[in-house]
Formats: sequence, C-alpha cells, structure tokens
Amino acid sequence: MSLINLLPQTIKEELRSKSLLKVISGLNNFDVQSVKTIVEAASLGGADLVDIACNPELVDLALKNSSLPVCVSSVVPGLFIDSVKAGASLIEIGNYDTFYEKGINFSGEKVLNITKETRDLLPNVPLSVTVPHTMPIDKQVDLAIKLVEEGVDIIQTEGGTSSSPYSSGIQGFFEKSVPTLAATYAIYQEFKKQSIKIPIMSASGLSQVTSPLAISCGASAVGVGSAVNKLNDLISMIAVVRSLKESLKNSIIRQKIS
Repeated sequence: MSLINLLPQTIKEELRSKSLLKVISGLNNFDVQSVKTIVEAASLGGADLVDIACNPELVDLALKNSSLPVCVSSVVPGLFIDSVKAGASLIEIGNYDTFYEKGINFSGEKVLNITKETRDLLPNVPLSVTVPHTMPIDKQVDLAIKLVEEGVDIIQTEGGTSSSPYSSGIQGFFEKSVPTLAATYAIYQEFKKQSIKIPIMSASGLSQVTSPLAISCGASAVGVGSAVNKLNDLISMIAVVRSLKESLKNSIIRQKIS
C-alpha cells in the first residue's frame, strides 16, 4: 500500500493536481550556506518541496529556514534513519548525476537491492526512487514496475547528464529535456496499461520551458536542480523557481480549458 497519504497535505494536493515542484540542492551538496540559500529560494519562489543531501543537520537547517517539507537523497540506506528523525518527510534513492561524473553507474539490480534494504529499515516512510537513465528505456520501464512491487511510493526519472544539446536558447532546452521526458512517457504509459497509480516525478534537464511537457508526458511532479542551484545569487534563484512554478500552474490551466 502506498504511503503517499503520510506526506504533508500540500504535497498530496500538488501531486493530485499534477503541479508539484521540487527544488534539488544536490545529493552530495553538504555546503551549509549553499543549501540554506537554495532552500530559501525554493520557499520564497513558491516551490512545494526541497530535496537536500541526507544529513540531519541539513534537515534541521532546511526546516528552520523555510516552511517547506524536506526530502533527503542518498544511495546509502542507513543514512536515512537520522534524517527522518530530524524531520524529513520523504526519502529518495538517487538521483545519480554526481556518481556518473565519477564513472559510477547503477544497475537495475543495484537499485532494487538499495530499495529493499531501505524499505526494510524504514517500512513506514514515504520513499521515492530514481530510475537510472543509463539503462535502455525498456529496462527503465521494467525497473519502475519492479520498484512499485517493492512498495516504492514515487518513481523519479532522470536524464539531463546524458543529453548534449546542439543548440542554444529554447531549442537547447528542448534537446536537454528529451531523455527524462522519454522515460517519463514510457513509464507512464506502462503504468496506465497496468492501472498503476504511483506518481511519477520528472527530474534532471528540465527548465521553465520544458517542465510543462513533463506533465503532458504523464508526470505528477517536476524536480529541478541545476536550473536553480547553479545560479550565483538568491534573487536569481527565486525568479527561476517562481517562473518554474508559474509554468506548471499555467500548464494545468491550459489542460483544463482544452
């Protein structure tokens, strides 16, 4: 049984309306000032959830500097325990971008093993798991189904690091988003076919231009990292977060009208 109902009411509502925005500070970002700035930008910009490295001190920092629910990310199951005690609402396996940079890949079997261990340790905590984009699309779909069978509550797609846009500007944004959008669409179609109601979160490589496409492809939520956390100042971060959230809201309005 899904543990989505244990999440804060705002998260449940945004998932239902398919307009949830998660801002990601980075799985390996333990810089206190950086995380603090990103969390403040997410809160002031109107995001719904902040995703930070799995560390209880950072959870405490995030909760003190915003009213947003906190998701913590790691690939080491045991690290989740103290962060949950500190107040994290959601735990997440992945995403894996920082590992790819070091030449470390995650097989479907490895992700399943981490998931099983995490579920055994924390059976009553909502769990999101990222499907590695390094796998072929059909294997990503197969893994997503197996993860649902293991009791995962949210499936996250990724793909930004595998995309090398040839163009600048708007066309480049579209090129960058293709891998995660393709994975989202393929997984959503299989879920629909099997009447699986687990929400999908598209993350990695998305922008205010392409986030609405993720919703059109079947996602209930969008996770954005580098579009926000690579900026140099709080004001710029807030502006991007606000733009991202506005694009998702407008997307929902357009879908209702059509």
